[in-house]
Amino acid sequence: MTVGFGSDHAGIELKLYMMKHLEEKGYTCVDYGNYDPNDRGDDYPEPGRKVAEAIRAGECEKGVLICGTGLGISLAANKVPGIRAAVCSEPFTASMAVRHNNCQIIAFGARVVGRELATMIVDTFFGCEFEGGRHAKRVDMIMQIEKDYGKTE
Repeated sequence: MTVGFGSDHAGIELKLYMMKHLEEKGYTCVDYGNYDPNDRGDDYPEPGRKVAEAIRAGECEKGVLICGTGLGISLAANKVPGIRAAVCSEPFTASMAVRHNNCQIIAFGARVVGRELATMIVDTFFGCEFEGGRHAKRVDMIMQIEKDYGKTE
């Protein structure tokens, strides 16, 4: 599986750590930026959008986004039609993001979670599968909102 990664300056160190972790598990990881931890002028919407667009285009199956809180970068990703990105600060929410909401992207904050917790969150996210059934109806309802606002083709 190919996984897209993106971060702002606050998340670069944790992003690189998580990329190495997933590569050791056999995943192919693609870094969509940012790259300089000293560049405080970088903007988290750019890598959030790039990862979401890569998933939409089929270049990646899943994504991991990291900024200071995980919130801003996930908001950017969620603006891309068809994308569902969830901010998670613990493993249970990461599990539900996949099992009940079929999220393609996990996001978290480098200023909120440390390496060990981030590893548990990512391992949980990648260890779950969408349950479908009644949850598929709900995901379809979410996607219908995008259609109602002309956000899909």
